[in-house]
This record gives sequence, C-alpha cells and structure tokens, in this order.
Amino acid sequence: MRQSRIIDEKSWYRLMKITYLLMSLLLICSVDLAHGQTPRTPEAFMDRGIERQAKGDLDGAIEDFTRTISLKPQPLILAAAYNNRANVLISKHDLAGAISDYSKAIEVLPGDPENYYNRGVLFLNQSDYDHAIADFSKAIELAPGLTLAYNNRANARKAKGDIERALDDYNKAIELNPQYVEAYYNRGAALQAKNDLDGAIKDYSKALELAPRFTDAYVNRGQAKQSKHDLDGAIADYNAALELKADDPGIYFARGSARQEKKDLNGALADYSRVIELDPGSAQGYANRAAIESLQGNRARADQDFEKAFKLDPSLKSQFKEFIEKRRP
Repeated sequence: MRQSRIIDEKSWYRLMKITYLLMSLLLICSVDLAHGQTPRTPEAFMDRGIERQAKGDLDGAIEDFTRTISLKPQPLILAAAYNNRANVLISKHDLAGAISDYSKAIEVLPGDPENYYNRGVLFLNQSDYDHAIADFSKAIELAPGLTLAYNNRANARKAKGDIERALDDYNKAIELNPQYVEAYYNRGAALQAKNDLDGAIKDYSKALELAPRFTDAYVNRGQAKQSKHDLDGAIADYNAALELKADDPGIYFARGSARQEKKDLNGALADYSRVIELDPGSAQGYANRAAIESLQGNRARADQDFEKAFKLDPSLKSQFKEFIEKRRP
C-alpha cells in the first residue's frame, strides 16, 4: 500500500499568512531597490530576501533574512524573517536549521499557527510523531479551521498505530473541506490498514473522482480490490495507474502479483521482467519471476533468478524455502 500523503504540493514553502497581509503595507516604506540601492531597513532586507528566494538565489535570501534578524525589527517582521529563512533552509535540505528557525519564530510570535504547522510537518517527515502531533494540535488550537493540520495530525497518529484517532482527524479535515483529495486518499489508507476494504475503496474512488490523474489512488484501490479477490478490478486499476506512470516498477509488481493470482503466468512473467528492467536491484522481482519460471517448468532460468534474488536479499531464502523444496524433482 502506498503511504499517506503528508502535505499538498509545495505546502512546505508557503510563507506565513500574517507576513503577506502585513508586508504589503510595510514594504511601501521600504527602500526602493529597483534602482540598485543597498537595503538599509529590516523591511528592505526582507523584501530583497523574498525576491532572491523567488529567483532561486537561496544563499542570497538567507543572507538577507539573517540581516533582517540582526537588525532586531518589531516582532511581526522578526518572526517572518525566521519563518522565511526556515523555508529557504528546507529548500537546502537543512531540516535541523529550519526547525530551529520555526522554533525561534514561535518564541517571537507564539500566537501564529503557521509556524507550529510548518515545524510539525518537519517533525512528521523525520518520524518524530509525538512532537508532530503536539505542533499540529497547537496549530489547530490557534486556528480550528486549519484543514492541513488535521490531515497531518492524522498521518502522524496513523504512523503511531492510532488508527481510530487518525480517522477522527481525517473526518474533520473532510468536514472542513469536502473537496480535500488528500484527506480522502489518506482516510482510505487508514481504512485499508484496519481491513475495511469497502470503506477504503469508497474513499479512493472519491479521491479519483476529484483528481482523476491521482496515480497512487489507483494503485491503492487496486490493492484493496485484490485483497477482496476482485482480480479483474485490481488489474484494471493497475492498468490505469501505468497509463499515468509507465516507469514505476512497483505498479508492474502489483499487477504481476494480481496476474499471478489469476493464473495468468505469462502476464505475470512479463510484469516481473519489467520490474527487473526498471529496477535491476529488485530482489523480490527476481524471486517472483523465478517462481513463475519454476511453475512453467523452466527450472534452469528459475534457479538463476533465485540465485540472483538471494544474493541481493538473503532473507528471501526463508520466504521461498518451502516453494523451492516442493518444486524439486
């Protein structure tokens, strides 16, 4: 099953809402940088930092946000500078630095939910679920309508195995935004995890109704259908996913397993071969292809593929031990 989606595309890089509401007024007073003048005020450094960030000059943006901070501006500007520098640090993959800056922004402006939310996302991506839940909860306390926070708190709770409370949060996210594609997808994954396959299929179908090109939703719905032994339905979903993402070895593997279960050995063999072509390090791909080759009576090729699989992943020996022993003459 494909994992829960953490956040909407580019959500990490949003600037603080309060910043944009107020900066439009503050920047009126900034130095006019269009004529090449050197910034002198915190607002002017902030302005240039935002421009540099937009142009991809990340080091220049960090320099300007750092300069803004050094000038000790009023709290709104100071918090925005920490927030903006954190956003740039994420782009540079400095997550520890970004967490530190979000924390400083929270110290300066503890009533703003955005920094709690942003820091929570980083904690979640580092699998620090308790801190993530605490931050998302604080963001929700400050902004009860912050749908993204409910979705991501649910993701953290699901990762901790607290499926029921995760479902409560997904339900709330959907209540707040009935068009929230990711929440339907994530709730479907939670329902699938508790073996509510019908509920999962319903949620994946809703996600696909809202976003027809959502590849992972096709894959997960296919897996749920396969678990219900609806092999034709599963294969149809895997086919749809491959139309959208033809170079994904995981989808070929999933379709191969459905074809194998359906006794379509040639189709399964073709899919496992495609897995190996796309991912030559796929031990499971070699092992499954070897099993098909063995069932087809091609023992020599099966032995070669099993040898390759076990070399890549010795733990597979125990998984296929009984199968191999049964196929021996």
